[in-house]
Amino acid sequence: MAGVTTEKRSRARPLSPHLQIYRPTINMVMSILHRISGAALYFGSLLLAVWLLAAATGPDQFQFVNWLFSTWPGIIVLVGYSWALILHMLGGLRHFIWDTGRGFDIGTVDLLGWATAILSVLLTAALWIYIASQQGWFAAWA
Repeated sequence: MAGVTTEKRSRARPLSPHLQIYRPTINMVMSILHRISGAALYFGSLLLAVWLLAAATGPDQFQFVNWLFSTWPGIIVLVGYSWALILHMLGGLRHFIWDTGRGFDIGTVDLLGWATAILSVLLTAALWIYIASQQGWFAAWA
């Protein structure tokens, strides 16, 4: 750095743009949701481990954990976990398509983002409608 004066090094640098400057695009939102859902899966995997541990320790513990998951807050957590799992899986498929070198044009990127968002909600709803029908929850309303 010989010959570089302090004046040149202390020159004001431009500030990097941030989320308050950029208008959110579907690709940006899906990237953020993919990261959040990945983090949420850690928490959900702990719940799965607790459930399996309860099953291994005895019927009383297993019954307690099943009761805990069957309460309204427990069901909301399980629905959220299943949505995060499905969203993350579909996001992984979207990234797999990109790994093949396809789908980089803006129209396809937007289409894959919207498809991931909409399909994750539809598949989660279909899964829980199926679970509700198997558990007889609809019969209770009739």
